[in-house]
Amino acid sequence: MHKRAEQLVVEELRERLERITHGPARHHETLPFGIPPIDNHLPGGGLKLGSLHEVSGGGNGAVDGAASALFSAGIAARVKGKILWCVTRPDLFMPALAQAGLSQNRLIIVECRDEKGVLDCFEEGLRCNGFGAVIGEMSKLPMNMSRRLQLAAESSGVVGLAIRRWRHPSGAAEFGQPTAAVTRW
Repeated sequence: MHKRAEQLVVEELRERLERITHGPARHHETLPFGIPPIDNHLPGGGLKLGSLHEVSGGGNGAVDGAASALFSAGIAARVKGKILWCVTRPDLFMPALAQAGLSQNRLIIVECRDEKGVLDCFEEGLRCNGFGAVIGEMSKLPMNMSRRLQLAAESSGVVGLAIRRWRHPSGAAEFGQPTAAVTRW
């Protein structure tokens, strides 16, 4: 009975927001993981497409970076369309990405000079509704930039995956700070 009361409160708040904003909120599809304990905790029963999601292995080692990249590749493999992957170093291992289900025929890799270039390409990719997913690897993701990425993803319906990787301990200084990502993994 308690859950039903919570649902009624949430529905009432949504209706109020729709009246205040003069229309229903924009809804995007979700991508279920097919694992009930995860899907049951995510709004809509899956990963919301048309949104920014943050992924991190929690460290600067090769294992942490590989885990984040493979998790992101597995998500990207399940959406339709080409995948844009923005990096500063060409260290993606295609056989591993293929094992995660991501075909090299769908992948476009952009190597940028620095993280500012990655963020710029990431944002432009998210604004183009021709991609299924855009992935950007960076160590820093300031709130204002993450908000811009979230808005770009919302407007195009493209899923954005920000992989937080750092190669030096100084790069982890801002890790854990708030971002506009819908989920953090």
